[in-house]
Amino acid sequence: MDSVAINKARWDERAPAHAASPDYGIARFLADPAHLSSVVRFDKPRLGPIDGLRGVHLQCHIGTDTLSLARLGAHMTGLDFSGAAVAEARKLAESAGAEIPFHEADVHDAADVLGAESFDLVYTGIGALCWLPSASRWARVVASLLRPGGRLFIREAHPMLWGIDETAPVPYPHYSYFEQPEPMVFDEAGTYVATDVSFKNGLSHSWNHGMAEIITALLDNGMRLTQFVEHDSVPWHAVPGHMTLDPATGEWSFTENPSRVACSYTLQAVKDV
Repeated sequence: MDSVAINKARWDERAPAHAASPDYGIARFLADPAHLSSVVRFDKPRLGPIDGLRGVHLQCHIGTDTLSLARLGAHMTGLDFSGAAVAEARKLAESAGAEIPFHEADVHDAADVLGAESFDLVYTGIGALCWLPSASRWARVVASLLRPGGRLFIREAHPMLWGIDETAPVPYPHYSYFEQPEPMVFDEAGTYVATDVSFKNGLSHSWNHGMAEIITALLDNGMRLTQFVEHDSVPWHAVPGHMTLDPATGEWSFTENPSRVACSYTLQAVKDV
């Protein structure tokens, strides 16, 4: 089975529904020129000043985080393999009066599409790496996009969380923590935001990547780790019925003893000069 085609069909179908869902808050972006996504608000203390940086958001989906980074002063570009998502991202940027180029392309082709060593900042957000089969191949892409001295910023769901079977009465580690050659195959009709849309494409292929695999892949591609922080929260209701929302941050943590599971992490790395 062609994993890229399967996942693309899933995201092409969901992108318009995500843009229309109140959970992505498109109306808020248009009403308030200072509004930032909850994800970027969470990231902001660790991002630091990004004014004037040339940045690319890989696997940008409908562009809310991309626009938020642009509002913090970066000259952003977005890239996603879903044509439907790119269309929604372009619509958002145009409506918000932001000049952000969005490109439809597979993330592995990013350097060919956007130019090697063209960026000061590569940003990757929540729910991106799980759609890629190889941490090493991804790290090569990141390194190829960055200028010497440029940095990677990634906040992602933790492989501990990805390994949990959220459908079990008592959630427990069920899926492999470590990268496997074959994808995990799921068939889920819904999505992670509020919507009345019924979807036809529920099939998906995904992969987990252990933290050591991700970090080693970056080191092997000429990157130097500068920050690694683990968080007990994640910005969606990842394990329904077992997590509590913090309205102030938009983050979900386990209701009972949240410190027992790392739910997400922030990692930064700099390309060697």
